[in-house]
Amino acid sequence: MMINGGLEVSDELLGTVAPIVVYWVYSGIYVLLGSLENYRLHTKKDEDEKNLVSKKDVVKGVLLQQAVQAVVATILFAVTGSDTDSAQSQQTSFFVLARQLLVAMMVLDTWQYFMHRYMHHNKFLYRHIHSQHHRLVVPYAFGALYNHPVEGLLLDTIGGALSFLISGMSPRASIFFFSFATLKTVDDHCGLWLPGNLFHIFFGNNSAYHDIHHQLYGNKYNFSQPFFVMWDRILGTYMPYSLEKRSKGGFEARPGKDCKEN
Repeated sequence: MMINGGLEVSDELLGTVAPIVVYWVYSGIYVLLGSLENYRLHTKKDEDEKNLVSKKDVVKGVLLQQAVQAVVATILFAVTGSDTDSAQSQQTSFFVLARQLLVAMMVLDTWQYFMHRYMHHNKFLYRHIHSQHHRLVVPYAFGALYNHPVEGLLLDTIGGALSFLISGMSPRASIFFFSFATLKTVDDHCGLWLPGNLFHIFFGNNSAYHDIHHQLYGNKYNFSQPFFVMWDRILGTYMPYSLEKRSKGGFEARPGKDCKEN
């Protein structure tokens, strides 16, 4: 792919690096917006006091996961094709590309739902691996990929690889798919409910939906991520919620009464 200035960068390199850049840029925007108390799902005080891990450790954990993902992506691209293959795939029709992206979304959602749910139901895996992510009782944007390295490998890295392979997308298409998936994951953890947010308009799986899962009462619900909520609905782990305004500003995602009583 040719970028400004005539510099040619391989699709494989962009497919590896772009999602990492997107993650920190988009997270940075939400850090700047974090002072908008009237749109927060939790207060800034709760974010500082209720979370069980420092932001410094969160950054280190995310960078470690991204390093692993970059290595796996490099290997995957090396094994599956070259820039020549990528150039040929540029002629792919819009409908084929749309099908590939939809398949990739479905594969990633399916893999992550069942792996995520299993990590909650297996006490050993939850205690020693998945509980690390739930140290963030109050989620925030750049903590989206804060996981135990084993979980990062199983859920995100392997799930992404399966999406790429099964969908048959090219390295160039993967730049857009993985960047979009990164945007969606960060948005789901941003802790804000902003008016006009397109992710909230087009996806039922959003920041409020995932916030429910991070609370104690929602720990066994809302496993779906990052796109759709179909598996939660099909398999009975869907917890509906309502958004209520807090008296001192902001919103609170409250679970449906029937689920909370269970």
